[in-house]
Amino acid sequence: MIDHVTIRVSDLEATKKFYLKALEPLGYKLLHDDADFFGLGKENRIDTWFTTNPSKSGPVHIAWKADSKEVVDAFYNAALEAGGQDNGAPGTHNEYHENYYGAFV
Repeated sequence: MIDHVTIRVSDLEATKKFYLKALEPLGYKLLHDDADFFGLGKENRIDTWFTTNPSKSGPVHIAWKADSKEVVDAFYNAALEAGGQDNGAPGTHNEYHENYYGAFV
């Protein structure tokens, strides 16, 4: 299951205006807003982020849910074996939220 998606855009305000209107029938609301990014979601859970910040991962970031740290480690290793690029080894990333454990490929 996908946990969240981050989409990099050139015009944050125009993007916000469009997606707030377009996703309103689906029950999405603005749940986080600051100068560099905003987050949309339902019931106080953000699953769609938009930002103007550049990233070495490209224009879109997709995060899948994992059931354990071991699954994250296995995903990371399998992705590298499949030819993926290491963008961050498995580990705790409290900058996202408490006990966030992830890997980036």
